[in-house]
Parts: sequence; structure tokens; C-alpha cells
Amino acid sequence: MHVAHLSLTDFRSYPAVELDLEPGVTALVGPNGQGKTNLVEALGYVAMLGSFRVATDAPLVRHGAARAVVRAVVVRDDRRALVELEINPGRANRARLNRSPTPRPRDILGLLRTVLFAPEDLALAKGDPAERRRFLDDLLVARAPRFAGVRADYERVLKQRGALLRSAVHARPGRRQSPRRQEAEAGFSAAGAGDTLGTLEVWDAHLARHGAELLAARLELVRALRPLVAGAYAKLAPSSAPADVEYRGTLSTTPGLAPSAEDVIDRGALEEALRASLLEVRQAELERGVTLVGPHRDDLLLTLGELPARGYASHGESWSFALALRLAAYDLLKAEGGDPVLILDDVFAELDTRRRRSLAEIVAPAEQVLITAAVPEDVPAQLAGARFDVAEGNVTRVR
Repeated sequence: MHVAHLSLTDFRSYPAVELDLEPGVTALVGPNGQGKTNLVEALGYVAMLGSFRVATDAPLVRHGAARAVVRAVVVRDDRRALVELEINPGRANRARLNRSPTPRPRDILGLLRTVLFAPEDLALAKGDPAERRRFLDDLLVARAPRFAGVRADYERVLKQRGALLRSAVHARPGRRQSPRRQEAEAGFSAAGAGDTLGTLEVWDAHLARHGAELLAARLELVRALRPLVAGAYAKLAPSSAPADVEYRGTLSTTPGLAPSAEDVIDRGALEEALRASLLEVRQAELERGVTLVGPHRDDLLLTLGELPARGYASHGESWSFALALRLAAYDLLKAEGGDPVLILDDVFAELDTRRRRSLAEIVAPAEQVLITAAVPEDVPAQLAGARFDVAEGNVTRVR
């Protein structure tokens, strides 16, 4: 798989840009702030319908423009597909495939698969659990696009259930409320605690069903990733303690959380366990107004030897672990359906000479590698290839 052409209209800093690409290594070189990352961010958006830099679409549209358009020609098994995305902040985005509209933008997921390395990846090892949950869920969608719907369904139910819990907190007797809040919640108060619990049980069932599907997929994913992460880390940091990953859930009973390679994860058992755990924390949830159990509170534990990487790993070890997670994702996607496009956004400048050389040797055989760098010297010699200079909004091929 590779991208043969990228076209942007009013995306980030670019009024318009056309970029012909080819298999192999391509380096985008230029000073910081000139738009290198904007180019690879656009490709990441085509792959995941989201940015690795911001949580909303508004910053992706050039200041003063109403919308942005990203077009990419993707080549896979000698077949070309033109993917077009129209980004409309505050309104529904639109997608076209080979110039024909698709019913939903997420119908184009899977046409382009990318694995992106960026300086922000250090948060995978040092940051909050949300960073690692996002890593898992993004990889789930890359492997099987239908999980975009599973993820959205779970988040929708979580939001609705959270709103009900917050209403229960504000409606508790003796809680001081503003007149506006009292008026807004009068209907809820009149319904009574019995109705509240009955409604909550309905949302419990929805949360358990969607949560079990998401949880089972994460467990299967972590099982597949474990040997790949260990192998990638050993290549990057051969003198370090061995790396491992383990899924840490919030269930009080955890069927299937540590299955062997031969076990089939029982989604029904996970659903029942989720419902049971929600009942156990019901009183605490009603007091705090938040959902305390479910995949949204789980974590991926990273360990080096017997110690957790977070808090114990050195800066270099943390970088190696973050890179190992991305390399494991690449190996997994490659094994399941061809090389994804590798994107390395200003990564080599963050690495010492040994890690830079090791990473370059690992990624060099990929079908397509896109690198951004501030200066040509940041691109390892093993990754010599095509080069574009990026400056003042212009992208120029260096002959």
C-alpha cells in the first residue's frame, strides 16, 4: 500500500498544494513551523478520520476558509482509489470514493492504513491511561473499521448514562441548587428514585453490551501485541530489561482478562461481569455522578522487567517503549493485510544515535515511509530517498 498523490485545499496552512508521492522513502525537510507536519497530518486524517494533534476539526481548516478538502490517491494491490474528504466544522463532514459520495465518512475507513510516529508518542509511556486507550482503539479501527461504530456506540451510551447520573446527583434532597437548575431538573425530581434506578438499569444493559464488545476486542488485540512489543523493544534497547504489556480492567470479576493464546474470549461473560460490576458501584456512582466501571477507565500497563515503565523508565527507555508500541502496530497490520504507510514526524531528532540507527534499519523495508525533518542531517543515511523542501507554504521536489 502507498499514497501516489496528496491534494489539499484550505487544510491548515495550505490554501492549495499538490504532492506526487511514490513507494520507498520520502523526506519532507524544512524549518519548524513551515507546514511539514500538516502534510502528514492530512494523510493520518484520511486513514483515521481524526487528527493526532487536535481533538476537533476546526483547527484543520485554514483561517478564513469555510471548509477544508483532502484528496489522496491510494494504491493497493495495483488498484488505485481516489479518496476525498470535505471537512466542515460544526456541520457533517462528507466523503467521496472515486468521485462518488459515500453514505457516511467512516465508510472510507480501511482504504488507507497508516502507522504514525511523532514526538507526542512519548505520552504512551509517560502519559495518562487515556493515551494508551486511544492507541488501542485507533489500532482496533485500523484492523477492522467496524470498530469505529462500536467505539461510537459505547461513547454515546457512556455520555447518556453520565447525564442521568449527574441529574441524580443534582436532584438529591438537601443539595443546594440555583432556581434555573431546580426548574430544569423538576421533571427528573418528580420521576422519583424508582424511575431513576429503572432508567439506569436500561443504560447499564446498553453499556455492558457495547462495553463487552469493545473490551473483548482490546483483550484480543493486547494478546496479539505482546510478543510483537517485546520483540520490537529488544531490537531498540537490547541491553534493557524485557518489555511487556498487560491489560488492566476495572471489572470486579475479570473473565478473560488474561487468556492464553488458545482461549476464546467469552463476550457474554464479559457483559455479565460488566453489569455485575456496575451494580456493585451503583451507590458510589449516584453520589459522584460518573460511570466508574468500563473500558473508558481501563489501562494498558507497560512494564520493564518487574517494574512499571511509567515512573521508573528512563527517558531513553520510555522512548524505546513508545516506538516499540508503534512498531508492533505496524507488524500486526502488515501481517494482516499488507504494509501500512509509515509516517515518522520529526522523530529522529528526538533519538540518540543508536536508537536512530536501529529504528531506521527496522522501517527501511516498508513499502512507503514518509519522514519529516528540520534539516537533511536528521534523516538517517539508511533512509535515503526522495526529498521535498517545505518552506513558506511551498513544497518543492529536490532533484
